[in-house]
Amino acid sequence: MLHITDTPWPATPRSVEQLIIGHPTSDGAGVKLTRVLTQNLQRRLDPYLMLDAFGSDNPDDYIAGFPEHPHRGFETITYMLSGCMLHRDSAGHEGLLQSGDVQWMTAGSGVMHSEIPQQKDGVMEGFQLWLNLPSTEKMCTPWYKDFSNQALPRYQTTAGAAVTVIAGNSHGVTGAVVRASTQALYLDVHLPAGAAFAHPLPAEHNAFVYVYRGQVTIAGQAVPTQRMAILDNMPGTDGVLIEASEDAQLLLIAGRPLNEPIVQYGPVVMNTQQEIRQALSDIHAGRFGSISAA
Repeated sequence: MLHITDTPWPATPRSVEQLIIGHPTSDGAGVKLTRVLTQNLQRRLDPYLMLDAFGSDNPDDYIAGFPEHPHRGFETITYMLSGCMLHRDSAGHEGLLQSGDVQWMTAGSGVMHSEIPQQKDGVMEGFQLWLNLPSTEKMCTPWYKDFSNQALPRYQTTAGAAVTVIAGNSHGVTGAVVRASTQALYLDVHLPAGAAFAHPLPAEHNAFVYVYRGQVTIAGQAVPTQRMAILDNMPGTDGVLIEASEDAQLLLIAGRPLNEPIVQYGPVVMNTQQEIRQALSDIHAGRFGSISAA
């Protein structure tokens, strides 16, 4: 793990605009999860479409997994904190996601895939984030890559923050994936009690923090566990400062909004109703194609 010097605290840090409590739901073949970023927040948190948090030690909550289903027009990022999940897709590729691993899949023009737990008991915990694609890339060739826990870029600040860089650039460290169009930033930040973490953020980028262990404070606002803090976009702000009075773990996610129409039909996200109709026709005709692996 790299050890780096903390960057200066932001001169005008962002505040918390709103705290969000996720909605318990189920998906796939009955997997119980919490939908943190819901459809009614897609415009506010553009380019992000969805964030699901799943976590249970009861096999009945996850064992059936997510049988084969389609995607088109966006990217999925699956981050496994604990557990073992097998991915298979319509091109015959497969990958085993284990504790700490990340899978990044660009659905693009269309892919059929499944995600099935490979454990009969124990804890299954993690996140799936959906990142929109710009209109010019929605029909790109599908792609995916698995990143092992050991391969993910990491650094530790002199203030004690331990950071995994899943996407984007952070304190001079380049993440596992970089996206020019959305400038996606996806960090997993672990803070010991008494530590703080600062990160620059362009004021026009949408950003949020999801705390999954402990509690943090952002601009005087307490953000408890299992809460999402949407950060404001006040002009002139230059970053975020996160402070922890107890051990805490959180996701910091940000990106440049696409400012394009969002039309969603389940696992298909396009820009027009006509594109949705075409996608459904392609699904029924078996035209969702292969996917390239790297």
